Amino acid sequence: MKKILIGIFLLIILTIIYIYTLAIYNIPDSIIIFEGETIKVNNFLGFSIGNSDKTIETSSSSSKTINNAGKTTIEVSLFDNFFIKNMEVDVLPRTKVIPSGNIAGVKLYTSGILVVGMSEIEGEDNKKHKPYENSGIEEGDSIISIDNTKISTTQDLIDTVNASSGKDLAIEYVHNNATATCSITPVKTSNNEYKLGLWVRDSAAGVGTVTFYDPSTKCFGALGHGITDIDTEELINIESGEFITTQILNIKKGETGNPGRIQGTIDNQTNIGTISKNTKFGIYGKVSNPSALKIDSSKEMEVALREEIKEGPAKILCNLDGSSTKEYDIKIERIYRENNYDNKSMKIKVTDEELLNKTGGIIQGMSGSPIIQNGKFVGAITHVLVNNPKEGYAVFADIMLKQIREVQT
Repeated sequence: MKKILIGIFLLIILTIIYIYTLAIYNIPDSIIIFEGETIKVNNFLGFSIGNSDKTIETSSSSSKTINNAGKTTIEVSLFDNFFIKNMEVDVLPRTKVIPSGNIAGVKLYTSGILVVGMSEIEGEDNKKHKPYENSGIEEGDSIISIDNTKISTTQDLIDTVNASSGKDLAIEYVHNNATATCSITPVKTSNNEYKLGLWVRDSAAGVGTVTFYDPSTKCFGALGHGITDIDTEELINIESGEFITTQILNIKKGETGNPGRIQGTIDNQTNIGTISKNTKFGIYGKVSNPSALKIDSSKEMEVALREEIKEGPAKILCNLDGSSTKEYDIKIERIYRENNYDNKSMKIKVTDEELLNKTGGIIQGMSGSPIIQNGKFVGAITHVLVNNPKEGYAVFADIMLKQIREVQT
């Protein structure tokens, strides 16, 4: 019995150590916040933060409010006595942006070429071959060079492989954000072509909603979520992108179990700007042609801190006819204020009868529609609930603005 009690005691101790190790690991080395925003740590576990800087107001030992823009350092301690780490804080000034709501086209070009599938190759010997087998390359990886020659397009790959005459190829690729190398011997087919057995893609295109334009930096944010590959379901690692106008062709109304969508074309349209960043919180870049984005400078408004967002009525901006944006009523049903890890910051519900009659609720292509409450920009739509298209999720505006910080540098 004594051994059992000792075992239970050791298990409890190890569990506590694991919980604290995980909590410390999740404390970031650096964060970006806005003036007036509050930094919090887990007081339940005994963490506390402190700094002698007078710009930091102490709400409690576990929360601090910073009111001046600039850079500062926060000390994170355990039980006010044991130093854990320093957290670098970049405090941004309160920002004003112009919420958009206009539909735009997106063209993304991958960094290297994306492997989206694999298949056997029938060689000129009429046998099935898997040249990629045991190479280490997997779906979702990106091929960036062959024999030290940069590969940017699928045509680059085709030309290089065919020019190999079947000799071993040294392939450099990216797997889980790390660069790796391997060797693959192409297989010659009965058509006198050489193949690796890899299905690849070098670009993606679609339409979505522009969330906001920042006139001070000429940057934009859109979608509120990232663009993933249809085959791998992984976030596309982009090298560049184009941001263009689109023509709305049709709106398919959503219904339970079958989300609707906005159908548009990006052929023969006008360039708006460039895309430089594809993240789980949206796509971002620079606007070179503000007039094509139909920017109304009189609509500039302040970005709300998440502490200022309230459950209750709000509005979204959408352009569903291709001419101008309109305001539609929604309700913010729930707010997840501590969520910094995904784009489901708020649960929302469409309450506007006109919008419900037109779309059935939230449909594909409305992602990025800006949310306005009490005259401030508070967030953007990101998801629809498939079984109830009237409801969905939205991301906080402050999260999207913080992404732009990296676009500017």
